[in-house]
Amino acid sequence: MLASPIAPTVDFDADGEQHGFLKLPYSRDDSAWGAVMIPVAVVKRGEGPTVLLTGGNHGDEYEGPVALSKLAGELRAHDVCGRVIIIPFMNYPAFQAGTRTSPIDAGNLNRSFPGRPDGTVTEKIADYFQRCLLPLADYVLDIHAGGRTLDFVPFAAIHVLDDKAQQARCEAAMRAFGAPYSMRLLELDSVGMFDTAVEEAGKVFVSTELGGGGASTAKSVAIADRGVRGFLRYAGILEGDGQPGTERRTTTLLDMPDGSCYTTSNHGGLLEMCRDLGETVTCGDVLARIYDTSRTGVPVVEYRARRDGIVVARHFPGLVKVGDTIAVVAIVVERDVVVAG
Repeated sequence: MLASPIAPTVDFDADGEQHGFLKLPYSRDDSAWGAVMIPVAVVKRGEGPTVLLTGGNHGDEYEGPVALSKLAGELRAHDVCGRVIIIPFMNYPAFQAGTRTSPIDAGNLNRSFPGRPDGTVTEKIADYFQRCLLPLADYVLDIHAGGRTLDFVPFAAIHVLDDKAQQARCEAAMRAFGAPYSMRLLELDSVGMFDTAVEEAGKVFVSTELGGGGASTAKSVAIADRGVRGFLRYAGILEGDGQPGTERRTTTLLDMPDGSCYTTSNHGGLLEMCRDLGETVTCGDVLARIYDTSRTGVPVVEYRARRDGIVVARHFPGLVKVGDTIAVVAIVVERDVVVAG
């Protein structure tokens, strides 16, 4: 296997606080010997576990980049026992463009694992994470939101794994994150995901969906801020540090057991959402209506819930296309579970 073309400008083994880059050579019209410079911070003190914190896996999701940029500026070596690797903008070209995928190669980083050292820019980034960063990590937190096209109730998530001991560790870390909702998540397409790569490597992994619409809010960033510190405390990196995250909090446990949780559009047109995020629905309730935009007088199409639960995700733009996810309904497993304090 070829060596990765990415070279870090930080020393992952050195104690202290470092701020640098993952340097990926990229020759282009405006810079023949240019490079993609992905910001990275490393905070280390002594021996201990390693936590890898990532945001910007998709470039139009902002809670992770904001919370991790803030943490990188605040965290000091004397705060930690072990090592924290912070990468606020995984797919840096996509982040700079404010798009889900890379403007360089249209690559969706979260569908590009394990990547290739001799592939596209996105595949090279995936390969570096797969072969160089994941072996360093014991715990991984990847912060997502809905981007421009989806909106979510704020939840931390894990997946059902064959290794139940590993799944239990992931669930404990998810609860430590302390989001208002905690989800056992069913992915429609898990091939090539960073999640899958981390889980197959046997690591403790938690992901999130903390909002959407291509923007962050004060509330969603606060959830990310508290959650990151709760995750670091669970990993044994931080003690109670007086920062937000140590107060008593509760979460609602959710589950997505099968494909009936997803409602997919078979029509294109004008979207009327009939249920808001967090609302309770029963099987058969109208979730949304779609109107024909080419003429008036055409019968409206209704989309109904296929199970009881709460609305945890919705299509964000006002227009919808065939194949778009309109809404997601999850089962409530347990409410008001204490996760901190």
